[in-house]
Amino acid sequence: MADNIGVLIVDDSALMRNIIGKMVEDTPGLTVAEKAMNGLFALRKIPRVNPDVIVLDLEMPEMNGIEFLKERKKLGISIPVIILSSIASRGAETTMEALSLGASDFIHKPDASIQDLQTVKAVLTDMLLGYGGKYRRSEGKKVAPQDYTKKMEAAYPIAMPPQAEGLKAPPVSVKQNPAKSGPPLRKPGKIEIIAIGISTGGPDALRVVFSKLDPDFTVPIVVVQHMPAGFTNEFAKSLDRICPMEVKEAEEGDLIKPGRILIAQGNKHLEVERRSLAVIAHLSESPLVSGHRPSADVLFASVARAYSNHAMGVIMTGMGRDGAEQLGAVYKEGGITLGQDEASAVVYGMPRVAFELGHVMEQVPLERMASQICSLAKASR
Repeated sequence: MADNIGVLIVDDSALMRNIIGKMVEDTPGLTVAEKAMNGLFALRKIPRVNPDVIVLDLEMPEMNGIEFLKERKKLGISIPVIILSSIASRGAETTMEALSLGASDFIHKPDASIQDLQTVKAVLTDMLLGYGGKYRRSEGKKVAPQDYTKKMEAAYPIAMPPQAEGLKAPPVSVKQNPAKSGPPLRKPGKIEIIAIGISTGGPDALRVVFSKLDPDFTVPIVVVQHMPAGFTNEFAKSLDRICPMEVKEAEEGDLIKPGRILIAQGNKHLEVERRSLAVIAHLSESPLVSGHRPSADVLFASVARAYSNHAMGVIMTGMGRDGAEQLGAVYKEGGITLGQDEASAVVYGMPRVAFELGHVMEQVPLERMASQICSLAKASR
């Protein structure tokens, strides 16, 4: 139990606190650190229970989720936060505001059906294990409560028991590159497009990568980030504000052109198609691939067809194996392939499978991903 990842559940509904609590307690490696009925109670509990990850509702009395995130930021609390709220299914702008304030990810609250409860449980608990585990391995865990307890006592004066030191998780090992699945058909050429496949942990990771791109970098980028319909437009806008390139949600017929990043729409596959005068984006509602729509496998396969050895494929943090198979198509054609490394990935699923299949030429930490993308693309010219 002591080694389990501690989860603080913040929701004004006693029923939801109990449902989420049951999901947590039924999952090996997780435990409920505490429950709170609003953001104010959560702030008061954090120094005492020292959680590894927080599940946060957005609509609550006295202090709602957005207000909590603002206070969390002000107090320098680095504990990861996952939004679990009904507003996440209808309020893209509010959800993106939560992400911009430091929330790590979001998921819709389950409805009453058993199937939806099980689906939400599977996704939520994987997120908790991923974000909570990464936090426990970080420097933030070592300093979190002690650094802001005095600020908290001044802002929200109540008696707070002494804080015990959090346990450290063992270091994560990084596998060595396995044998390749076979030599590429040709050598890499000039990089004319970069395709990224990413899922859980993606919103934060893409912010890091896109904010660090070189100011003069213009190679077009196409992205599949697993995200529900209705959210990718606001997500693209939020990235556009921090990126030197234009970032927009992909629309049918959009030009793949220098200086532009296209984000796949939720619930629509994104492919690139070479026409006589240009390469364009094509959207479709064809069946799910690798369990997803949009699917990184679909994007990578289309990029390999359209660009051959003039492409770079990048697979990053995410559950499952979407993108791992068809990243191999980019590799086989002679393109460059990168994978996020285990130590920096929130969930080392998609990049792990791609790496073990022999489709990743180099594993790169998140903090170096932007510089490596830029340097490899420029070196190919």
